[in-house]
Amino acid sequence: MAEERILDAAALITGNRWAYAYYVAGYAVECGLKSCVLARMIYTGGVFEDKKFADRCFTHDFAELVKLAGLTDELNSSLVASAAGSRAFVEHWTTAVQWQETARYQQKTEGDAKALYAAITHDPDGVISWIRNYW
Repeated sequence: MAEERILDAAALITGNRWAYAYYVAGYAVECGLKSCVLARMIYTGGVFEDKKFADRCFTHDFAELVKLAGLTDELNSSLVASAAGSRAFVEHWTTAVQWQETARYQQKTEGDAKALYAAITHDPDGVISWIRNYW
């Protein structure tokens, strides 16, 4: 679904549909992180020790999804490495985490939509590139 939402966001940007392009681009990150949560469930089975785990997965918060996927250390390492180098991933992550599911009710500009889309899809330092390592 994450890959499909990226294609949807690109089509919406091409069609000058900024507000929904912004929303769908962020939704791609959410879908990608939820794929990482599912991968953790498949590979570890340890999530079943927490009976409330599934309830906590009903979130749109990227930081919480990173935590639920067991990727907090990996994210922090990537951010530290980026901060010591080009800073590209730090900047892209910082842009992406500003997204909220309530964006679907907000007006967004061309700049907003394109900046989020670029932060997510940049190769090799975009957010989806990082997420792909873990799903």
